[in-house]
Amino acid sequence: MIRIENISKQNSHRLLFIEASAALNKGEKIGLVGPNGAGKTTLFRMITGEELPDEGQVSTEKNVSIGYFNQDVGEMAGRSAVAEVMEGAGPVSTVAAELRELEAAMSDPDRMDEMDAIIERYGEVQARYEELDGYALEGRAREVLAGLSFSQEMMDGDVGKLSGGWKMRVALARILLMRPDVMLLDEPSNHLDLESLIWLEDFLKNYDGALLMTSHDREFMNRIVTKIIEIDSGSLNSYSGDYAFYEGQRALNEKHQQSQFERQQAMLAKEIKFIERFKARASHAAQVQSRVKKLDKIDRVEPPRRRQTVAFDFLPAPRSGDDVINIKNVHKSYGSRVIYEGLDFMVKRRERWCIMGINGAGKSTLLKLVAGTTQPDEGSVAIGASVKMGYFAQHAMDVLDGDSTVLQWLEESFPKAGQSPLRALAGCFGFSGDDVEKRCRVLSGGEKARLVMAAMLFDPPNLLVLDEPTNHLDLDTKEMLIKALSAYEGTMLFVSHDRHFLGALSNRVLELTPDGVHQYGGGYLEYVERTGQEAPGLHS
Repeated sequence: MIRIENISKQNSHRLLFIEASAALNKGEKIGLVGPNGAGKTTLFRMITGEELPDEGQVSTEKNVSIGYFNQDVGEMAGRSAVAEVMEGAGPVSTVAAELRELEAAMSDPDRMDEMDAIIERYGEVQARYEELDGYALEGRAREVLAGLSFSQEMMDGDVGKLSGGWKMRVALARILLMRPDVMLLDEPSNHLDLESLIWLEDFLKNYDGALLMTSHDREFMNRIVTKIIEIDSGSLNSYSGDYAFYEGQRALNEKHQQSQFERQQAMLAKEIKFIERFKARASHAAQVQSRVKKLDKIDRVEPPRRRQTVAFDFLPAPRSGDDVINIKNVHKSYGSRVIYEGLDFMVKRRERWCIMGINGAGKSTLLKLVAGTTQPDEGSVAIGASVKMGYFAQHAMDVLDGDSTVLQWLEESFPKAGQSPLRALAGCFGFSGDDVEKRCRVLSGGEKARLVMAAMLFDPPNLLVLDEPTNHLDLDTKEMLIKALSAYEGTMLFVSHDRHFLGALSNRVLELTPDGVHQYGGGYLEYVERTGQEAPGLHS
């Protein structure tokens, strides 16, 4: 359906693609992977025709419809979320708009003389609308929005009043409702809670068109894609299988290439030694010449390109007392909305609690109560002896000084640390080379979040309270964070929609439901096994 043939592309001074080729065939579900800045978004833009390759071509079969979701959702206001979603449904939305105009014209007294023509046209347009299944469209739009966790109230409210994350969901819903022949989804799993993520996973598994997507959620990717296209130093490499298969295959390929390289180097060293030893002897001149020629003709094996794998050993956290958090008989409401009625919850040293619950169940509120950024209406929240808390929330980025560079801000935060460990820390969280000279004010939301987390973990507290810590992390940085936190000796209380993160780090689960609060010994994987569901809002 889509062919990428020998494309080369340069962005400013950066070569993104060099004679790269790949294909997206009917019904294929492909994960597009590569480090940040490798050219994933540029590739999407070349497929949609928003950008052109410098050389080569990207061709799409005739009459193939493409739906492209990216993080830049543009302006949305003045319409309900449902209307905004239906607007993206292709030809049917144009027909619906004409129907609305004709309905208005039929009740306009100034147009009585045109009424016969209007009524005739209305009949034609209505027939076309029925043919396109237009009357079922609104129901389908509401179904998709409900799957992405919208309440009826939000569906009918002005889309302009929604936050950026919810507008992203509206933009995603437009593409899903459109059901094009090809979906290009750039990070569709960002900004989704666990229930929406699992709903989207099922939707995409059952979608019969072709799919090309990026995602920083390995579990999500593993369950949907059956092929991986990797952008690696300008090439497009295809692997048949899911993300886990690709990781294993890539490691095997690198190992194989390394041993080929080492064998060839050993052979070359031997030949060069012979040439050096006998080049001055006339009796060996013919042999030396023949070996020199042979060396010139050999195809040199390159060593595998070393990926920048980041690893960081966090300093050990100071020991806290055994009772870390004690919540007694806490009541909390926002207006008429009751969040907790008599919540009791105790956290002991070295426990790692993940908090589960649908949107609005009070997950973030619980973290805010523990962090002291909100107070209970009744009851008490006590933090234990010698507890040093680190709290990562979405607004944590407010602590950054916009005029400082990344490195300056880290140096101000840790005046005794010295540049070398701070540069290493910055590198772990995706600020390599000149990135440390960026001013904090020009950083994206994701970069700010990574910087704040880096600082928090450099001087680790013995209690980490984390609200969606992986939202803006790519797969490699997330993997580094999981490794580092696995070795962390302190106590953790966290909310995350990343199942890999939940499974790797939790050893207790607190589930907030309308029927009350449930506690589970054992981590997220045991919770799934015991309840038969991956999130509280799903009932299998």
